[in-house]
Amino acid sequence: MIYIVDIDQTICNTPVIDGKNRYDLSKPYPDRIEKINELYEAGHTIIYWTARGSGSGINQFQITHGSLWAWGAKFHELRLGKPSYDVWIDDKAFSDKDFFGTVQTQE
Repeated sequence: MIYIVDIDQTICNTPVIDGKNRYDLSKPYPDRIEKINELYEAGHTIIYWTARGSGSGINQFQITHGSLWAWGAKFHELRLGKPSYDVWIDDKAFSDKDFFGTVQTQE
């Protein structure tokens, strides 16, 4: 199977300070990363797809790629350019709370 996984507020907490996403301050959710890593180890394709930079036009690839590696996230591909949205309606979509079975709290 191919899994498309969001990053911010899904596998990490990214704070917004003065109206700006602070990717440099993102804190990983290790249990969620481990669950995605288990899918990777089981032979599934993992693609992280993020809207980072979609609104600002700033290329966030390096900081995002570096964070994923630092957090031990296993993946086949990192994609930027996901559209920014409030509601994603799709017949194959899971909410992060349903998929992981937990609600992450802000730390």
